[in-house]
Amino acid sequence: MITKIELDKLAAKYENEDFIKEDPIQFIYKGKNKEEKEIAGFIASSFAFGNRKAFISTLNQILNRCDNDLCNYVKNGDFENLKGTYYRIYKDYDIIGLFKVLHNIYTKEGGLECLFKSCFKEDRGDKYDMFLSEIVDIIYNSAPKNVGQGFYHMIPNPVKGSAMKKMNMFLRWMVRKSAVDIGIWNFMKPKDLYIPLDVHVARQSREMGLLTRKSNDYRAVKELMEKLKSFCPEDPVKYDFAMFAYGIEQNKITKE
Repeated sequence: MITKIELDKLAAKYENEDFIKEDPIQFIYKGKNKEEKEIAGFIASSFAFGNRKAFISTLNQILNRCDNDLCNYVKNGDFENLKGTYYRIYKDYDIIGLFKVLHNIYTKEGGLECLFKSCFKEDRGDKYDMFLSEIVDIIYNSAPKNVGQGFYHMIPNPVKGSAMKKMNMFLRWMVRKSAVDIGIWNFMKPKDLYIPLDVHVARQSREMGLLTRKSNDYRAVKELMEKLKSFCPEDPVKYDFAMFAYGIEQNKITKE
C-alpha cells in the first residue's frame, strides 16, 4: 500500500493553479460574485462526466446562452433559449429542468448554501448519505415533471448506492480553501467532506492499495475515506488531486 509520505507528495504536486485550466472548476473562477460562483459550480459539477473537453465545450455554450451572467439568468427564470442544448444523455428538457430547480432554490430556499446548510448536521457521524439524500429529495420535489433520465444522471440518489461524485466534487470546491478550491462555505469543514469517486480515482486507489471494493459506489467511497482519514483526518479529500490528476497523467502517458 502507498505510504502517507508518498501520497502527500503526489497531492502537493498536483494541487496547484495549473490544475484549474482543464478542470470544470474553471467555471467557478468566471463568477463575478459568491452566488454566481455557487451556481456555476453546481452546473459544472452536474455535467462532469465523460470526455472533459466535450462537457467543458458544452458548458461554455450554455454560459454563452446565459449572456455570461448566470446569476441573473437563473433568477429571471426564462430558459427558452436553452432549447436545443444537449450533452450525451442530457436532453434540453433535462438541462432546463436543472435551471428551473436552481431558480426555485434561489427564489424560495435562499440559495444553494442555505439549502445545503439546512440539511447538514455535524453530529451525523457516518450518515453522510442522509445529508445528501435530503438535498436530493428537495431537488427532486422541485423538478419539472417532464425531466428524463438525463436529469437523474445529473442529480443521482445516494439511497440507490450512487458514489455521488458530482455533488461531492461541488462540495469540495465550496468548502476547501486551497490553490484550487475556493472555500466560500463555512458551515462544513474539510474533514466532513467525501471524495468525488470517479473511474480515475477508483483505479488509482486500487493500484495504490487503498481500495478493495470492485464497484465504484457509495460503499467504495466509505471504504476509501477510512483509509484517507487515517492519513489526514483534518483534510482527507486533498488526496483527490493525488489520485485523479495522477491517474489522468498516467492515462495520457499510456496512450502516448
